[in-house]
Amino acid sequence: MGNEKAVSGNTIPLHPRPITRALARASSNLTTSSEMAAATTMINQGRGLRANSKRTASDDKNANAPKRRAVLNDITNVSCENNIQIKKGRASSSKVTNAKVQVVCTGTNEASSCSFIEKPSSKLPPRPPGRSTSTVERSCVGGSSIVASSLKFIDIDSDVKDPLLCSLYAHEIHYNMRVAELKRRPSPDFMERTQRDVTKTMRGILVDWLVEVSEEYTLVPDTLYLTVYLIDWFLNGNYIERQRLQLLGVTCMLIASKYEEIYAPRIEEFCFITDNTYTRDQVLEMESQVLKHFSFQIYTPTSKTFLRRFLRAAQASHVMPSVEMEFLANYLTELTLVEYEFLKFLPSVIAASAVFLAKWTMNQSSHPWNPTLEHYTTYRASDLKACVQALHELQLNTKRCPLNSIRMKYKQDKFKSVAVFTSPELPDRLF
Repeated sequence: MGNEKAVSGNTIPLHPRPITRALARASSNLTTSSEMAAATTMINQGRGLRANSKRTASDDKNANAPKRRAVLNDITNVSCENNIQIKKGRASSSKVTNAKVQVVCTGTNEASSCSFIEKPSSKLPPRPPGRSTSTVERSCVGGSSIVASSLKFIDIDSDVKDPLLCSLYAHEIHYNMRVAELKRRPSPDFMERTQRDVTKTMRGILVDWLVEVSEEYTLVPDTLYLTVYLIDWFLNGNYIERQRLQLLGVTCMLIASKYEEIYAPRIEEFCFITDNTYTRDQVLEMESQVLKHFSFQIYTPTSKTFLRRFLRAAQASHVMPSVEMEFLANYLTELTLVEYEFLKFLPSVIAASAVFLAKWTMNQSSHPWNPTLEHYTTYRASDLKACVQALHELQLNTKRCPLNSIRMKYKQDKFKSVAVFTSPELPDRLF
């Protein structure tokens, strides 16, 4: 982001990584093996995390400086043609122009429609099958057609002895999430329809910076995903000036932290990370506006929510789970947060496509899709073609987008440096 990032010589004493709801659910049926191992360590250490760990936003004497950023006043010097237009599996880019508008007005847009979602995303999931069922039923929204195919799949919910896996209720839980993802989704054209001062590029820069903030405060991935959703849904129904875009970003992360984290960062810390551009009262005022817009209904299933279960299905036949494949799927899913154009795909489609591409990247000797994945995702490989191809271009960074916080994050050894992995071309036979 070039000279857009201001780095100060000040620092904030940080907590150890907090025990969160997501980590507490780490051994549930929606949790992958790598997350389960990490969660076990965190839970064992959780009782003493907060002994003497209060962070002081005004402590300016430590050596390690967090990255602070001032208000997003002038960011037009960053040119990123990261606007991928999906059409028949190919991508094209277009530049975005900015227009300055001084009037601020707010409103709500509770009427959401799934008509803009592409064909695979418009399908309701099948009703939870019985434990002995070996068929997948796909039903359209209108109930006009049902396609059933016999599949031999591995039951990933067969361990009924472990109550933490919620095996008896896993199908119902996942079905409810698939229904919930169809509701209150931001329109993929809200930038053109609602916003006139904020652009796609500005949104990408904000999300890229929030990735760094989440790393600075060691927030769990669920907090970051929920933050981006809150930003998009608010922008979907409210016009906002660019000077207040960063205020919206830190406020949404504050709300998401309160929901996902047990020990959320304080308001003063979010003010400090913006180089004190905004005051505590401004953050509280924005928090009130966001919560009223959401009618205090915060939660929504994100790509991360579905990815846990899909990864469990992907590794059902593995004797030893592939940690690299799990990190790679998480990396690919997280890359879509910066890209505005991926709003046209439902979170479950993005998660399934990330698993597809991660398996193809790690191993080209076998087909990345199998009956187990088709059963638990309810998507055929052909349903994922457009999203997988767009995700493949994003992985290769064909647009040379300079927003690289996520790429740098996943180049670390703790993530097995999966950001350096590349995959070959996707032949049509895969779909």
